[in-house]
Amino acid sequence: MNVALPYTRFQLANGLDVIVHEDHRLPLVAVNLWYRVGSGHEVPGPTGFAHLFEHLMFEGSAHVPAGAFDTLLEGVGGSNNGSTSTDRTNYWINAPASALELALWLESDRMGFLLETMDQHKLDVQRDVVKNERRQSYENQPYGLAWETVMGNLYPAGHPYHHPVIGSMADLEVATLEDVRRFFRTWYAPGNASLAIAGDVTVERARALVERYFAEIPAGSPPPPVEPARNELQRACGLVLEDRVQLARLHLAWHSSEHYTDEDAALSLLAQLLTDGKSSRLYRRLVYDEQCAQDVTAWQNGALRGGTFEIEITAKPDGGLAELDDAVREELGRVARDGVGADELARAVAQLEAGFVQSLERVGGFGGRADQLNEYAVFTGDPGYATEDLERHRRVTPEQVAEAARRRLLDAHGVVLSVVPEGRRELAAESR
Repeated sequence: MNVALPYTRFQLANGLDVIVHEDHRLPLVAVNLWYRVGSGHEVPGPTGFAHLFEHLMFEGSAHVPAGAFDTLLEGVGGSNNGSTSTDRTNYWINAPASALELALWLESDRMGFLLETMDQHKLDVQRDVVKNERRQSYENQPYGLAWETVMGNLYPAGHPYHHPVIGSMADLEVATLEDVRRFFRTWYAPGNASLAIAGDVTVERARALVERYFAEIPAGSPPPPVEPARNELQRACGLVLEDRVQLARLHLAWHSSEHYTDEDAALSLLAQLLTDGKSSRLYRRLVYDEQCAQDVTAWQNGALRGGTFEIEITAKPDGGLAELDDAVREELGRVARDGVGADELARAVAQLEAGFVQSLERVGGFGGRADQLNEYAVFTGDPGYATEDLERHRRVTPEQVAEAARRRLLDAHGVVLSVVPEGRRELAAESR
């Protein structure tokens, strides 16, 4: 299976990295811009700024009035969105090929001229929007505080991944206009960005338009370097969170490998073997055979400064979480002791390949070709890493999966979080 993504790459004098992928089958174009800043680049105190800017970037710049960004794109049949993670912030535009110049002008104006219209009113409005988002998605959402609780205990205070991407209410409340301006000047510069253009466009036209709209934006000062962080739990952490829910839910989390390593690939395949599909080990056992769980999912989340391996299981009504925890550790023990079959591993690789190829059918949007080229460029330095990315999964052996399960999960301390209905602490699992 060939998943190579042909591209041309060049860099402007101000440091902007540009990647162009030609696909002339449809008259569509995707403009995808990544900034190398996420919540993991924030210092303790002013958290939530990376996500706050995901909102502020749509509120107008020097030559684009507030609200016009969306209106102009919708007027030509385009769409746009953005997202923030621990390690990056991305923005994308999907539009007809004839609207490429408009898309690049819009992106360049907010990169180069956002601060010219940044004022206290905009900050106050978007701060309230983010605070309301936090209430809806975290504080008033069933199980909404689980992930924040897990990560806050898996990573110690001061670690870049300790706080949630959305930040804290207290930090958002005290953020000043100068704090926001300083954050933008530090991170939102051409030299800290990667621009991918994919679709019905030639390299020559893309280069000419990028030069026209981005070349005069000042490079800015180099941002602070990303410092390595220590990821290790000294002891097991057992937590109980009472919530307004009907069913108890178990969250298990361990430190794991950073992204794009061989161990990261082995753990990704382990997650699939455990919970992806009705025949997977934990799904078959807990949902079908023993019928003690409503659902179960596992994932490996490799990141820039380390990763996490997580398992989440929702119990049946009145079901306790201790037996679910026992079952997970039994299955992990079987993997570590007996390994996995070659056919079982091959199926997991095939499932991963199918999902990957399906995402690349789209030229734009989250996970589309433009987004994938940028991810590889930012995190591996090679926009064309797609082939190697699949190969590192194909190279994984049953022995590597077993070793990853033993070293990262069975022999390591982790976080055990039991989310239980209010007043039902007896349903919780014990610390391990």
